[in-house]
Amino acid sequence: MFLRRALREHPDFAQGLRDTWPQVPGVAAWGLMTGVAMVKSGMSVVEALAMAMLVFAGSSQLAAIPLLVAGAPMWIILATGFCVNLRFVVFSLHLRPYLMHLPLWERLVHGYLTADMSYVLFTRRFPHPSADPAQRIAQEAYLAGNCGLNWFSWVIASVVGVALTNAIPTSWGLGFAGILCLVGILCSLASTRLRLVAASVAAVAAVLTYALPLKLNIIAAIAVAVLLCLSLEKLRPDNKKVAT
Repeated sequence: MFLRRALREHPDFAQGLRDTWPQVPGVAAWGLMTGVAMVKSGMSVVEALAMAMLVFAGSSQLAAIPLLVAGAPMWIILATGFCVNLRFVVFSLHLRPYLMHLPLWERLVHGYLTADMSYVLFTRRFPHPSADPAQRIAQEAYLAGNCGLNWFSWVIASVVGVALTNAIPTSWGLGFAGILCLVGILCSLASTRLRLVAASVAAVAAVLTYALPLKLNIIAAIAVAVLLCLSLEKLRPDNKKVAT
């Protein structure tokens, strides 16, 4: 990706950087808070650094941390991470026509580096895949610049958070800052009526099932919202026409 000179010198690589730059402060704040939270949860510095660089999934990391602290079974931690990241299955299916011409290792790297905002910005600039070689290079260059800046801003901030954990007072309220980051991202993604319904239903379900142990209310909320929205999706007039 961004290690290839041909991509870095393409004009769309710089465009990917410019489009991602406004998101960097939010990503960095989230990464900083996650780095602090990982060490505060009891993870060693090496484990926290490894998780920041290898997992590269902020929402899953934040969901896994309280489970690690509570000593939850591994299957619950993995199931939670799977549910939180289910959206990437949809992202992968959508990006498949854009990337299938690439070697397997490049597709794996793209899969690792592509995050929510990377996906949104890329599909907005390139609504449709192309069979033209020049256009494919442009798309790959844009995605490389976009994902590269996003990854570096996250990892550097996470490493800084891990390094400064013991120097940052708890009274600064970094946990609350993390919640604000998630709420901001949620509001930006709730752009349709169905997404608003999903967010509202999940919020209500999470509160109603808050008494469940091991933070299972998160899994319950996701399950209720997904099942309800899948049912509502089938009732949409467009889908009924396709079915007939």
